[in-house]
Amino acid sequence: MKKLPIGIQSFEDLRSNDYLYVDKTEDVYRLVTSSKVVFLSRPRRFGKSLLVSTLEELYK
Repeated sequence: MKKLPIGIQSFEDLRSNDYLYVDKTEDVYRLVTSSKVVFLSRPRRFGKSLLVSTLEELYK
């Protein structure tokens, strides 16, 4: 059973340490290709930093 990524904010850490991750590739692709400006309004501890880290890895 995979570990839950509680408090993990880095996509690289999440992938390299075998944490549970729900693949949102399709959503990220739609976000990147169909939007000019995006405002991420989500509650605290709701995955904003992880999404930004995922986008960073995508563009590397």
